[in-house]
Amino acid sequence: MKSQDVRKQFLNFFEGKGHLIVPSAPIVLKEDPTLMFNNSGMAQFKEYFLGNGTPKSNRIADTQKCLRVSGKHNDLEEVGIDTYHHTMFEMLGNWSFGDYFKKEAINWAWELLTEVYKIPKDILYVSVFEGNPDENVPFDQEAYDIWKTLISEDRIILGNKKDNFWEMGEQGPCGPCSEIHVDIRSAEEKAKISGKELVNNDHPHVVEIWNNVFMEFNRKADGSLEKLPAQHVDTGMGFERLCMVLQGVQSNYDTDVFSPIIQHIEKITGAKYTVKAKDDEEEKINIAIRVIADHVRAVAFAIADGQLPSNTGAGYVIRRILRRAIRYGFTFLNTKEAFIYQLVATLSDQMGGSFPEITAQKNLVMNVIKEEENSFLRTLDQGLQLLENVISSTQGKLVSGQKAFELYDTFGFPIDLTALILRERGYELDEAGFDKAMLEQKTRSRAASEVSTEDWVILEEGNYETFVGYDQIENEVKITRFRKTDSKKDGVLFQIVLNNTPFYPEGGGQVGDKGVLISANDTIQIIDTKKENNLIVHFSKQLPENVQATFEAKVDSGLRDLTSRNHSATHLMHQALRSILGTHVEQKGSLVNPNYLRFDFSHFAKMTEVELQQVEDFVNARIQEQLPLIERRSIPFAQAVSEGAMALFGEKYGDEVRAIKFGESMELCGGIHVKNTAEIWHFKIVSEGAVAAGIRRIEAITSDAVKTHFASYETTLNEVKEALKNPQDILKAVHSLQEENGKLSKQIEALMKDKVKTIKVTLASEIKTVNGVQFLAKQVDLDPNGAKDLAYELGTLGTNVFVILATDDPEVSGGKPTISCYISKELVAEKSLNAGNVVRELGKYIQGGGGGQPFFATAGGKNSLGIAEALEKAMDFIK
Repeated sequence: MKSQDVRKQFLNFFEGKGHLIVPSAPIVLKEDPTLMFNNSGMAQFKEYFLGNGTPKSNRIADTQKCLRVSGKHNDLEEVGIDTYHHTMFEMLGNWSFGDYFKKEAINWAWELLTEVYKIPKDILYVSVFEGNPDENVPFDQEAYDIWKTLISEDRIILGNKKDNFWEMGEQGPCGPCSEIHVDIRSAEEKAKISGKELVNNDHPHVVEIWNNVFMEFNRKADGSLEKLPAQHVDTGMGFERLCMVLQGVQSNYDTDVFSPIIQHIEKITGAKYTVKAKDDEEEKINIAIRVIADHVRAVAFAIADGQLPSNTGAGYVIRRILRRAIRYGFTFLNTKEAFIYQLVATLSDQMGGSFPEITAQKNLVMNVIKEEENSFLRTLDQGLQLLENVISSTQGKLVSGQKAFELYDTFGFPIDLTALILRERGYELDEAGFDKAMLEQKTRSRAASEVSTEDWVILEEGNYETFVGYDQIENEVKITRFRKTDSKKDGVLFQIVLNNTPFYPEGGGQVGDKGVLISANDTIQIIDTKKENNLIVHFSKQLPENVQATFEAKVDSGLRDLTSRNHSATHLMHQALRSILGTHVEQKGSLVNPNYLRFDFSHFAKMTEVELQQVEDFVNARIQEQLPLIERRSIPFAQAVSEGAMALFGEKYGDEVRAIKFGESMELCGGIHVKNTAEIWHFKIVSEGAVAAGIRRIEAITSDAVKTHFASYETTLNEVKEALKNPQDILKAVHSLQEENGKLSKQIEALMKDKVKTIKVTLASEIKTVNGVQFLAKQVDLDPNGAKDLAYELGTLGTNVFVILATDDPEVSGGKPTISCYISKELVAEKSLNAGNVVRELGKYIQGGGGGQPFFATAGGKNSLGIAEALEKAMDFIK
């Protein structure tokens, strides 16, 4: 059965059971502060389990793109080593929100597996929760009794809390679960040991394929459990594992989910993937191919959903996954050029039918991955040079783990590649030292990000909340719930939920509102507003004395106005870019705050000055036209798109959306906007640059920031005018100054050449012959360029010249020493000398380093006191 049919039959089955089929949410989560990525099928439904929203249907089913790089069985460094864990995977799932429970969920799971997919019953095992007396949670007798009617009792396993009690997090909905495992071993293997003994023991052919979670408890901050008001079902079945079973293979990577990608890797690299490796070398190649095949899926879908690789947050995770794939190709498949980006075409052909975003964003994804590959391959080259320095400075054969960690942490050089190179060179890595440094870093990072969160204190029952901020910035409110959080980064904060709030929560690129809550006795500062699980949460450093009081909620109107101007200008700029550069331009990220706006968009080249001016003129023309805001607060999604509204990839839209229109600009947007474009006053681009391959970034300002910008330019102009003695024509005076400076520079250059020739005559008499080499090591009163010219001049004196020249700049605090080395090309060939290696060694004495060509190289440093010792040691290279 083809994988497309496996997916289709699952969805058809549950549609027949009255489930609404919904599309996968983006793999990247933008409005859930507790998660970077969708790591399970239920993540997009959290608000329903928490009672903070109402689902479209009480029965839902889908296939969800998921990404995991940590947790049980999902350490990134282990993916590819085995054949059944992945970074990105599909989770087939069905949900009940207060509707059916254990009986239906279990019976339907069994029906689908054994009657529709026709998996033999005698290769299946199931597990139920054994209970936990410490938490007063009983054995799941109900699930056990249901399973008894479907399967032999000797195939029912009692599982502990670790395996059979599912929790959303440290707090929140949770409950017992019932797993279904499959044993696809051969008859001979089954005769040796029962599959029952291998369940949950990391056997590659005895694996869990489906987990039915029965959410009936809420975990509180103190660890205790309370019953939920409604019972829910959350199930998840691993799509790749299911395909392995139904296609009769022994590995997820042997299914048609992965085989097209693997075949493409084989074609590009010339490597061969073998189902059963004969030796360690074949297994290393197999692992490398599995790593690349797995990782390209995770990276491609994350980029398609709007997450670009970067050095922080979710972007860092994506970069780390991609770099792991690159280094496996570099080390084990001998790929020294970018190639992973080519696999995206195969991925698009294979999965575009179910996930159209990968096809729509194919070119962008390929460009970004290619650029990331080339960048990291350059990093690897640099790292190899740095590793050479570490090796050359090592006493003995044990290389410092701390030094290896610095290469890994600062330069991104993979530790496994470091260890491999060291072994090949006869050295050993101090792994304990590396592990210690890594643990210290993780401990620091964990401590910095650790947050303790107390339970919500409920003041008014029912999770109801109304946002009134589109129409007003002041409102009478009551606090419905609050809780306390504590972190090293932010200290103690209080999170407050109101019944009717005018505060806009951070979202869609726009920052959250700030303001105050005022009562008869209190004025509480609201320092930020965010949305979590469909609740608008207001952040404050203090709690009112009387939380039951009635408050006046007031948004900071000044900040709100500036932000709204920047947001509306962003829409106009988006329209301008598509009009001027072309309709290939799509938004790839944005930030809107009171100070400025930032807009990332797809475009293949740096914008010209003319294009930037055209964009400014376009936006300012729309401002001058005084276009009124046309807001359609609740319009069907399909209708809005059909009328021309821009919908962004990677965003999650409901059936009803809000459309914002200024003239011909129309976008789906939940943010705050001006009532008329005239309020923006003026628009000015301050920078344009690259973020990634095919992604450009514009930063711009409006309103008061533009006034400040022009005032700053005027001040600078006046200062320049004053420095030039207040000429009538400033531009003419600057040109005159430049001409005069050019003439003086030429005079200095001529004088320097004369000085070099004079010094050459003096130093020629100081050259000594050492072991048949004409040798000179001297500090000279020249700048580094002059020293280079002098070195080449001295090099003309023979074919066996070895010259070391040092310079210094005493005007720099601590000095600015340089060391230059010239070696005759004949001497380089005859004695295998290398100027680059020479300056790297001598550079250590001036606390620096450098490099260059075999016949000439330069090193810079910061310790002038080391020059004398460096010159003294220079002769060692020719002894």
